[in-house]
Amino acid sequence: MSCPCALVISVPLSFFGGIGGAGKMGILVKGGNYLEALAKTETVVFDKTGTLTEGRFEVAELNAENGFDKESVLFYAACAESLSTHPIALSIVNGYGRETDGHAQNISETAGKGVSATVDGHAVLAGNALLMRELGIEFKETVTSGTTVYVAVDGKFAGSIVIKDKIKRDSAQAIARLKNTGVKNTVMLSGDNEAIAREVAEKTGLDAVYARLLPADKVERLEELLRKKTSGKTLVYVGDGLNDAPVLARADVGIAMGGVGSDSAIEAADVVIMTDEPMRVADAVWLSKKVRRIVYENIWFAIAVKVAVLLLSALGLATMWWAVFADVGVAFIAILNALRALST
Repeated sequence: MSCPCALVISVPLSFFGGIGGAGKMGILVKGGNYLEALAKTETVVFDKTGTLTEGRFEVAELNAENGFDKESVLFYAACAESLSTHPIALSIVNGYGRETDGHAQNISETAGKGVSATVDGHAVLAGNALLMRELGIEFKETVTSGTTVYVAVDGKFAGSIVIKDKIKRDSAQAIARLKNTGVKNTVMLSGDNEAIAREVAEKTGLDAVYARLLPADKVERLEELLRKKTSGKTLVYVGDGLNDAPVLARADVGIAMGGVGSDSAIEAADVVIMTDEPMRVADAVWLSKKVRRIVYENIWFAIAVKVAVLLLSALGLATMWWAVFADVGVAFIAILNALRALST
């Protein structure tokens, strides 16, 4: 009667079932402990590019200054960005649409700021406003809802390139569902400028947004959010890029976008979304709560039946068949209940 088979078998089986159910939805969970942690999610922090947005940028606007023409601005930027794998760099190279091999040497990338290179003997800088200010380049700042890449040639401002991205169609729906599942705070950390970050936050329904963050700034901001969260609750970070790896590793649960995500981000994450859909983040939290509910059902059912039959036995009212039910029967019912975690 007191054999713990029902608990020993059904509890881990519930988590295994949950991992299997997540797999059917395109969500790879690397362990039952992460599924358990997801059930206590209080705060979800998102990266922007490639996570809430599609990460497929296009050149939307070209501006030339100081005697340069638009074609040369795009050429210099494409050559300087030719070895970078950043989505913005790829969009500039694709926007130029011609070969850049052999034109650029000494390419150097500064994380969160931009690149520098020697293009056909000219010193070229391509990056954000931080890079221009840091190197003392006088430039004309562009006010836009897109990402602006400023280009300087031989220390002279040549012009700017405006890049735009699209919000994923299910991002707003994912945020709304997360809030319906009990998530209290949804936050976005972005390296983009304030205008772009706030536009995405408003359209998706995020509670808070922090812009113009370098990789180290993201870690610092995440540490601050970790200190503010309720004890016993979980903070989840969702990202996809190389720069997100430190933040993914530091969060209570790190979720990486597996389709467009970098190898380092996927390696550092505890959960991988293979379909790159933000809605799957909400699905993962919902499934984790379902699994936790099933585990509690099995625990309380098994304990209640065993205590009841033990009391009946002590009073001399229980037969051998009661003992069989309290052991094998309860274990069988608990296992069947655990299998519900497989269904999505």
